[in-house]
Amino acid sequence: MNVMLAPDYFRFSEVFAPILPRFAALWVLWLGASACLAGSAPAEPTVSFVNEVQPVLTKMGCNSGGCHGKATGQNGFKLSLFGFEADEDYEHLVYEQRGRRLVPSAPARSLLLTKGAAIVPHGGGRRLEPGTPGYETLQKWIAQGMPNDIEDPKRPKLESIRVLPESRLMKAGESQALKVEARFSDGRTVDVTPYATMELNSKGMAQLDEASSVLTMGTRAGSVTAMVRYQDRVASFRASLPFGVPVSQLPAERNLVDTAIFKRLKEVGLPPSAVCGDSMFLRRVTLDIASRLPTAEEARKFAADTASDKRARWVEFLLQSDDYADTFANYWSGLMRNRRGDLPLTLSPAHIHGNFAFHSWIRESLYKNKPYDRFVRELLTASGESADAPAATWYRQLDSMLKQTEDTAQLFLGARIQCAQCHHHPYEQWSQRDYYALGAYFAQVERKVSTSRMSEFTVSLKRTLPEAIHKKTGEKVPPGAFGSVAPPLGPDDDARVALADWMTDKANPFFAKALVNRYWKILFNRGLVDPEDDMRDTNPPSHPELLDALAADFVRSGFDLKQLVRTLVNSSAYQLDSTPNAHNADDEQYFSRRYARRLSAEQLADALNSVTGAEDAWANQPLPTRAIQLPDNSYNSVGLLREFGRPDATTACTCERQGSASLGQSLFLATSGEISAKINAGNGTAAKLAADTKRSVEERIEELYLRAYARKPTEKEIVTGCEYVDKVSSKAGLVAPATAVGAWQDLLWALTTSGEFLLNR
Repeated sequence: MNVMLAPDYFRFSEVFAPILPRFAALWVLWLGASACLAGSAPAEPTVSFVNEVQPVLTKMGCNSGGCHGKATGQNGFKLSLFGFEADEDYEHLVYEQRGRRLVPSAPARSLLLTKGAAIVPHGGGRRLEPGTPGYETLQKWIAQGMPNDIEDPKRPKLESIRVLPESRLMKAGESQALKVEARFSDGRTVDVTPYATMELNSKGMAQLDEASSVLTMGTRAGSVTAMVRYQDRVASFRASLPFGVPVSQLPAERNLVDTAIFKRLKEVGLPPSAVCGDSMFLRRVTLDIASRLPTAEEARKFAADTASDKRARWVEFLLQSDDYADTFANYWSGLMRNRRGDLPLTLSPAHIHGNFAFHSWIRESLYKNKPYDRFVRELLTASGESADAPAATWYRQLDSMLKQTEDTAQLFLGARIQCAQCHHHPYEQWSQRDYYALGAYFAQVERKVSTSRMSEFTVSLKRTLPEAIHKKTGEKVPPGAFGSVAPPLGPDDDARVALADWMTDKANPFFAKALVNRYWKILFNRGLVDPEDDMRDTNPPSHPELLDALAADFVRSGFDLKQLVRTLVNSSAYQLDSTPNAHNADDEQYFSRRYARRLSAEQLADALNSVTGAEDAWANQPLPTRAIQLPDNSYNSVGLLREFGRPDATTACTCERQGSASLGQSLFLATSGEISAKINAGNGTAAKLAADTKRSVEERIEELYLRAYARKPTEKEIVTGCEYVDKVSSKAGLVAPATAVGAWQDLLWALTTSGEFLLNR
């Protein structure tokens, strides 16, 4: 119904609106007293501003970043982002603009309702429907005189929420009504479904009607998660649409990985691809662990080995190699921002000592298999000059408490808490106070320019209480980590030690899971939680039991990183073929096949050198140095490393590395002088094969295929290669094909630009 407001009403509001809330409160008290004296039924329960009104505003989207929740508000009306500042919101709603937004004597005429229901023009459109629970809640609250229970000690405090059901296998087109229950401090469990905000993490797989809280499954098989938020608590519901195919044959279960993966495949009816052949496994695992191609001789020996444990023995050989340390040092060095060129202390070429020393410390730690908890502890608590304490170089790029806080959470706890610096995290339970409590552990850290020519700076501790200043309230926040409380700490204590104690505790629910999920992503190309550093309740793992089991096993092993890699790559799940079968081509969640990926920039550079026989000369590095061994970002300026996305280490996120294909990359492979020089080198592979008169053309073609693909060529590939060499030789007027250098160069180029070469399958 349209409500027409007379001009006199607005003049009345301007005069009396400021006192209306107080008058309404007295009026409510008087009515309550009269009812008691008359012996009438008690008044209906008082509407809670915190537990009911604010959640309604959140569900309507009023306090979202695109509406009144943005920093400047919208059209003169501002709310706190996602409703996490109740006192501010109450002030804006009730007292701001002389109380014109609310009319307790005629609640239906309140601008909050008339604009929300689009009875009067509203830029945000219709957000409310009269008669719905949200509308009725707001109307009752206004009619009751806008009671404020923010500071009321009797108000039940929210403790947790859960979604019912928590998960379910569904059919195509089937619907499921979701129920959200909240548990409060007074022991009550309340249905808060009308007040909960819901959102799908993958909108192409299902539809969610937030008004009715009903999820309807689409026709695409897979899993989708409904993220649910009520106040500052989050929960989720996972719906899965099975593929519905009988799974009668599965590879052998080798360890806990296979038990969980194959159990899930049977549940959703998705037959996995077969276990890959020896050549595919050899190339895959060597790239994953050692970032190199197997040599032709290694490929021959592996193919000839008939022992049942040859794959496990090859894994063990790789884990004990220098290449393993180089591979994972490259990974961690990038994430720990080991870079130079953009800080005052690193502009001079002389300031490379810290980069090299930090990279060497990381590499040595991995080579010696330093327990991961000790590795992180040494990093967090590093002090002294960068030349003598290489781990202290981590604090060079992290030159503020904010950076130290955010990178620590993202790297070692799998939590992206950057949002919480300014407001409560929208999809997580972490508040601004949680953010600054974690930051307080770093409040004593001080960086000073070093007087040593071999060092850059010194990390020391200020003698002060470890406290962080809350950006919004100005409060001094003591140390605490993700709901935990630090022991009492004085100015002479290193608060970082307390953080390391909490973080590396075997009972820590974040530390081991975050690392296990990282390494799963490295080896399976998709995290159990993906992105791998965004672990939160509203981004649940695809296989929660497996993540828990792997984390527990990692802790039991003494945080043994090599043992974790050993467990993952020795599983049948890791060794599945990348070729899809008739059912799993669209699978992106269940690991029913190997998810192929492009070689990283460093792997591609080294693979090209391995096949072509070339070497790269890197500044300040001895020959031969592989690209995977480069210590920092200074080698990325031009060429293959730049074109294929080697990260510049500006963040602690693996998303900085570019793994997608592009037209520029194709053109680079086809026209780059860098590639041409490797293939056409006078002492390279093509020249040597052309000059080799002891082996037949077939044998030399086999050599090329073993180098590039770790497999022998098929009969068709041999015939095609021989015909091409003979054709080029004939055109050149050569009697012996051994001297047709151009033919071997062309074959080499064809192999190294093929999909089979560029992909880790």
